[in-house]
Amino acid sequence: MDITGRRLIVKALAEEGVKTIFAYPGGMITDICDELYKQEDKFRLVLPRHEQAVIHEAEGYARQSGEVGVALVTSGPGATNTITGIADAHYDSIPLVVITGQVPQNLIGNDAFQEVDIVGMTRSVVKYGVTVRDRKDLGRILKMAFYIAKSGKPGPVLIDIPKDIQQKSGPDEYPDHVDIRGYKPNTSVHIGQLKRAYKTLKNAKKPLILAGGGIHISGAEELLTEFARKMRVPVVTTVMGKGSIPEDDPLYVGNSGMHGRYAANIAEMECDVLFSIGTRFNDRITGDLNEFAPKAKIVHLDIDTASISRNVVVDVPVVSDASLALSHLLSWAEPMKTDAWIAQIAEWQKEHPLQCKVSKGINPQTVMEDISDIFGEATYVADVGQHQMWATQFLKLKVNSKLITSGGLGTMGFGFPAAIGAKEADHDRLVVCLTGDGGFQMNMAEMATSICADIPVTICLFNNRYLGMVRQQQQYFYGKRYELTYLGRRAADNEHPDRLENADELYVPDYMKLAGAYGIDGVRVRTEDEIAAALEKAKEYQLDNKSFIIEFLIAPEDVVLPMVKGGMANSDMILK
Repeated sequence: MDITGRRLIVKALAEEGVKTIFAYPGGMITDICDELYKQEDKFRLVLPRHEQAVIHEAEGYARQSGEVGVALVTSGPGATNTITGIADAHYDSIPLVVITGQVPQNLIGNDAFQEVDIVGMTRSVVKYGVTVRDRKDLGRILKMAFYIAKSGKPGPVLIDIPKDIQQKSGPDEYPDHVDIRGYKPNTSVHIGQLKRAYKTLKNAKKPLILAGGGIHISGAEELLTEFARKMRVPVVTTVMGKGSIPEDDPLYVGNSGMHGRYAANIAEMECDVLFSIGTRFNDRITGDLNEFAPKAKIVHLDIDTASISRNVVVDVPVVSDASLALSHLLSWAEPMKTDAWIAQIAEWQKEHPLQCKVSKGINPQTVMEDISDIFGEATYVADVGQHQMWATQFLKLKVNSKLITSGGLGTMGFGFPAAIGAKEADHDRLVVCLTGDGGFQMNMAEMATSICADIPVTICLFNNRYLGMVRQQQQYFYGKRYELTYLGRRAADNEHPDRLENADELYVPDYMKLAGAYGIDGVRVRTEDEIAAALEKAKEYQLDNKSFIIEFLIAPEDVVLPMVKGGMANSDMILK
């Protein structure tokens, strides 16, 4: 039986088990929207207020559910508005299928209204991108899209569908499977190479495991924890790997890298074997490559062959899914004599404990610790900025907790829509958005999505009246010349108001009034005595299916420490 392309698209989404579609309409997808209306009982449709938010919500959904996130947007500006989100998904290995409408094929190349080459624009940040040129290929291409997005190293796929393809009739078959010539994601592990990696670790005197985001993607948290405990090997994590091992485990050292713990960075400098799993060694983790883990033999276990030895030349490469490799490693694991090494790391922890010191106002460390205590086994979604680093430092993730954030691209504006996506994936789970006053303003219109789509989240907004991470760089490296980082109005004397009272008077917007306009209740917190009560109230609201915003007023001069200046070695930490 022949059916229209638009009907086959909807059939494909249903057969792939898609439950939620994040979409923003436009002329080149009205046919698809109409078909979704006819079959609306099969899906939940969420309408964000901007196409960038469409993608971030699909990202949050994918990160929480483990399924492919699906986004649908129109051509032209609808498509171009997705590029930042697609790049974000690419760098953090998030499986997405992004469907864009396109002008009819007879208009392609004629500078038609809202015509852009979105496939060409996104070529470097997708696993696969294609414009469908023949109706008979539509089903096969859609099947390929879902398979490619979630197999091997996950990532975004973009399918551009001209309007005439959507309208044209053709076969109704949707394939059960697809065999893609030249695309063979790794599904096994070379046992000989894995045994070599294990032997390298077993012979170490000062072994260290570096766990990255690949642990979470593979669902290997329990395997990693059991392996580390059985071997008696300390564990450090990347930002994306936070939560790979319970944070109250004695073997957990902390995050390493630019804002990592002193003990974690020094342990990397002093270890004799660095056993890394699911990380690509980006510059925020390594610092100066010539000084990274200088005494160590490096084992690199990753599912992506292209990541091996790309940034750091390794001694033992292993291409494998983390869960598969750790299952084998566990069967061989035997305790190592690491008591002296573990004791040395403990001494480094005591020498420079991780703490946030403030001269006045609310301590961000206290806020993060109270959030952890009150919300417990929740999903925490962090935007990008100082609050993000405080979250990686001071949130105490429990066994079933999760931290979702933008790592590779560092996308401000990610947090709030991603939190909405995560909540949509699991309405029974508490979801807390951790955001700054800069990042929140980039997608604050998603308060409308939260209300209109009945997706309640708790918003914890850290307001220091500055673009704090850049301001911190200006404070340490640019002579305190705070240009383009203060988010309020200039004082009458043109000075930069660093004092809380002046900054409050000159700051816009008023978040309580803003949230109120969207129908969201909230509270402004000025002292630490008010923190717990505000969080308890926010939790009650979310349990009652209502969003709530807490604005934490923190001092503009608060900084994230330790800090490693870009290009410097991780041993060159600024500690005060």
